[in-house]
Amino acid sequence: MAEQKRDYYEILGLTRGASDADIKKAFRKLAKENHPDLNPDDKAAETRFKEINEAYEVLSDADKKAKYDQFGHAGVDPNFGAGGFGGGGGGFGGMDFDLGDIFDSFFGGGSSSRNRNAPRKGDNIHTNITITFEEACFGCEKEIGIFTIVECDKCGGSGAAEGTTAEVCSECGGTGSVKVQQRTAFGVMSSTTTCKKCGGAGKIIHQPCTKCKGKGKVRKQQKVTIKIPAGIDDEQTVSLRGRGNAGLNGGPSGDLLVTVSVKRHPSFERDGYSILTRINISIAQAILGAEVEVPTLDGKVKYNIPEGTQSGTTFRLKGKGVPYLNSSGRGDHFVTAVVQIPKNLTKEQKEALEKFSEAMGEEISESKGFFDKRKKKH
Repeated sequence: MAEQKRDYYEILGLTRGASDADIKKAFRKLAKENHPDLNPDDKAAETRFKEINEAYEVLSDADKKAKYDQFGHAGVDPNFGAGGFGGGGGGFGGMDFDLGDIFDSFFGGGSSSRNRNAPRKGDNIHTNITITFEEACFGCEKEIGIFTIVECDKCGGSGAAEGTTAEVCSECGGTGSVKVQQRTAFGVMSSTTTCKKCGGAGKIIHQPCTKCKGKGKVRKQQKVTIKIPAGIDDEQTVSLRGRGNAGLNGGPSGDLLVTVSVKRHPSFERDGYSILTRINISIAQAILGAEVEVPTLDGKVKYNIPEGTQSGTTFRLKGKGVPYLNSSGRGDHFVTAVVQIPKNLTKEQKEALEKFSEAMGEEISESKGFFDKRKKKH
């Protein structure tokens, strides 16, 4: 009996109908928890990591997701299951049908066939890294460790032992599939099924390579240097073309997709390509004006606070914001001044403020405490 694959939504802890954002969020969380680098020698975590990547590969692709939602695993994996639509108990006789050919048969294209062993692009690899606020603004290089499927270096990807070659399957002629006709309720229907003689490989290896066991591919851990462009924002993805899993039958390798998480900054907040920050100024600085130091991405700069600045006033430092992604120029840095009201003033400080208030023509009613009021009554 064929192995029963877990539901992709279940793997990511989601329900059908989950949004793209929910799918991405669940993938990032689970991939981080089960990454082999964080769980060395944990085979269970490694297996879960593979499942998570496989599930995300399908559910993050709109076309694959639509097919999966309608047909399940059979919609995205032509080799899934042994019963096609018949489930092994009837219907189409328990054969492993190619969905494309089934649709062709219903809608007049029954004579077409697809070569299962035509070149195919390898799977993309999804991973994520965390960088600092400054690294996101100015760009950086990061080295990460990933596991990829690569061609076996011992057999050159042939799967055959050194000095031997694989034999082209005489049953399917190397295509990996054969056409069959079957009488159904709809009449005689032409369909495609996996070649039983070669198991869909299109070739027969009599002496398998000892390293890859005849698969032609091996799993390898390697270091990859990623260039993070200046101006990248949280949750954005960097793509490294051709650094994913090796292709099939001479097809190109997939891509490496790295989603970036940006740490929060203790002082700065980002809004697009703008930097937002707050500085505290005293009452005297707000009234009289002052030269203050403002922290920016480029270090501290001096700025003249004008006389009579009100609390909450925002000033702009042009060109001191985040560099534009894949472009020249930068955003601006916006500084909001917050006037600090002093507490626990001394007697002398209070008297000085009272004189200042009198000079401004203001009336200050001195507040009396609870015990002061009681003394007056007696």
